[in-house]
Amino acid sequence: MISNTSKFVAEMFGTMVLVLMGCGSAVIAGADGTTGVGLLGISFAFGLSVVAMAYAIGHISGCHINPAISIAMAAAGRMKISEAARYIVAQILGAIIGAGILYLIFTNHPGAEMKEWALGSNGWGDGYLDAYNMTAAFVAEFVFTFIFLMVILGSTSTKNINGGFAGLAIGLALVLIHIVGIKITGVSVNPARSIGPAIFAGGKAVSQMWLFVAAPVLGGIAAAFTYNLLIEKPEAK
Repeated sequence: MISNTSKFVAEMFGTMVLVLMGCGSAVIAGADGTTGVGLLGISFAFGLSVVAMAYAIGHISGCHINPAISIAMAAAGRMKISEAARYIVAQILGAIIGAGILYLIFTNHPGAEMKEWALGSNGWGDGYLDAYNMTAAFVAEFVFTFIFLMVILGSTSTKNINGGFAGLAIGLALVLIHIVGIKITGVSVNPARSIGPAIFAGGKAVSQMWLFVAAPVLGGIAAAFTYNLLIEKPEAK
């Protein structure tokens, strides 16, 4: 039997890797497609982080590495609320550690400057990427998280004969979401991923953080109920 400590450490480690590698691809590797990896490269960095962690810790904790996923799984009846709470604490700690490592690396570069929304923080409005407003940001985060959770719920279903490929499907779904959504909010669909960098960036990243908690959580819960009620109804016990 896998202990709660093992699950906690796995979720903390996995979320740390997601934030460090995903946000790090933007901060260190560069969003400019001419001199850096570009938006497509950043999209794949986030997706590949999920794929790698799915096969590294999936057998330990299920590799949620995202509070919206844990909350949705609890809403769908696939895990206990108390366990989801432990996962969320681990995920937020992991995100802070990942962002802290990224901060330490970035600020020791000779040209480092902590600008508004630094360290790959999520945001919206004037000065943030394509300056989409709050409404666009909320709708995007809600809908993208809804789609993401529908993929997760379907690919991890015990009725899915291709369950061994769940990690790949989930990672590629995250790539797809990033390709479309980076210029809107930088793409969160994960409260922990937003909280970690925002703590170090401060300013608007912190003041706008509420949206990247509320929208993904609501989108995940909506997906859980939609999947259970309209797609794959839980079997009566």
